Amino acid sequence: MASPKSPTRPTQQNPQPNFHDFLPAMAGNLGGEGLIGELCNGFELLMDREKGVITFESLRRNAAAVLGLGDLTDEDVRCMIKEGDFDCDGALNQMEFCVLMFRLSPDLMEASRCLVTEAIEEEFGTRRRH
Repeated sequence: MASPKSPTRPTQQNPQPNFHDFLPAMAGNLGGEGLIGELCNGFELLMDREKGVITFESLRRNAAAVLGLGDLTDEDVRCMIKEGDFDCDGALNQMEFCVLMFRLSPDLMEASRCLVTEAIEEEFGTRRRH
């Protein structure tokens, strides 16, 4: 998961907060299945236990308690939910959460793109030889 490098919030001079992306290191240490398992554990920490999804309320409550992000505004929380809410139900299910975490990791996205490109090139290269 990403963690803030500095406690400062975005400003006009610095519209994007600085984050250190830990997902590539986690992927390297844990492997694919281990990383997905850890993302699922993270999902469970943030989800609403009764509904089984991450809601505005559960993210608001748990981001402060679990992640120490108590200074998030309601708009920050709404934007986080909206960013990953593919089925537009106002909440994040486990798959949406995991996909969002990958999307928010530029290094993992680049590594995934490279792996897909290599696999496609290998597949088409193999077919041309036969």
